[in-house]
Amino acid sequence: MAHAKKRKVLLAVAAAAVMLLVAGVAYANGSDSSEQATGSDIEKAKSVALDHTNGGQVTGTEIGDEEGYYEVEVTRDDGSQVDVHLDRDFNVLSAPTDHGSPDDKDAPNDE
Repeated sequence: MAHAKKRKVLLAVAAAAVMLLVAGVAYANGSDSSEQATGSDIEKAKSVALDHTNGGQVTGTEIGDEEGYYEVEVTRDDGSQVDVHLDRDFNVLSAPTDHGSPDDKDAPNDE
């Protein structure tokens, strides 16, 4: 009986480990801007992005973004957001500013 119980515990531990591994891969490859990639390379990407935007706060990072190898989301002091896209060598590919704000959807259209 003890052997069967040990086996169940080992299977449960193995299943939990697999689930954590899958969750970790999904986290690292996810596209949700609230997710933060980690490591020395992403730290360099953050530094390059902050230099490019003349400061601000890093609010999100991604590796393997469709527009570059790294994407670093920077929120400036004025509230504007810039998504800095970098290649593998930390060269800036693009840095479009997101001018929208949550209140814009209710503003009258000036067109």
